[in-house]
Amino acid sequence: MVQKWALVLGASSGFGGATSVALAKNGYNIIGVHLDRQVTMPLVNQVIKKIEKTGQKAVFFNMNAADAIKRNDTLDEIKERFATKENPHINVIIHSLAFGTLKPYISKNPNDCISQAQMQMTLDVMAHSLVYWTQGLFQRDLLAVGARIIGLTSAGSHTVFPNYGAVSAAKAAMESHIRQLTMELGFMKVTANAIMAGVTDTPALRKIPGNENMLEFAKLKNPGGRLTTAEDVANAIVLLCDEKANWISGNVLDVDGGEYIVNYTGEKISKPIK
Repeated sequence: MVQKWALVLGASSGFGGATSVALAKNGYNIIGVHLDRQVTMPLVNQVIKKIEKTGQKAVFFNMNAADAIKRNDTLDEIKERFATKENPHINVIIHSLAFGTLKPYISKNPNDCISQAQMQMTLDVMAHSLVYWTQGLFQRDLLAVGARIIGLTSAGSHTVFPNYGAVSAAKAAMESHIRQLTMELGFMKVTANAIMAGVTDTPALRKIPGNENMLEFAKLKNPGGRLTTAEDVANAIVLLCDEKANWISGNVLDVDGGEYIVNYTGEKISKPIK
């Protein structure tokens, strides 16, 4: 029997964790890449147990996904351990890495604004790493024909939030990378899309200053009367992985219940049905 494999970058929590479990429920073995300290490892183990409960394999690597040496070592190990005659390919790549510097660009004190190293790290982790992992898979003949590449973006790719500049630039770069991968991998019938989720209460969001206001505002304006959940996003990703979605590529797809299109006026949008 041919086995299906998904590589999830940022698999331990939030969108990546929920997507790992959802894909496992739909027959995918999961190779998860994450960076966690001992204090958060119990959450990682919960995700692994949920995957294994479906009967699928869970192989997790605790590492810096943006480290070139570790990335190449991990890809070599994937090639050696999992490239079997049954299916030597990765069918789905999910990029859900959320680690960046939240600082303003401008300040009289150099210590109070973002540095060159912090800018480069944010872009490398949250955008460029998708390209490097995809290159590594392709060069090792691990990328499946008809594979799905999905990156998580946000409204920050084209709007402004305080201290969000570097992450905003990373999200814009992510969307650009998705378009380029769509073009360059079309000959393999590979699709690439970005998901722009609605405001979701994830560990990454909680690191953004003023996140409490963002959560409350989103809940008030969302036509569905609630926040987007990581499971909402995971379900949409599962749909994109279906063979019937093989002509959907190069897009930024909103998964937010209509939240982003609403111009909020101060009144709660969603009202009970009478």
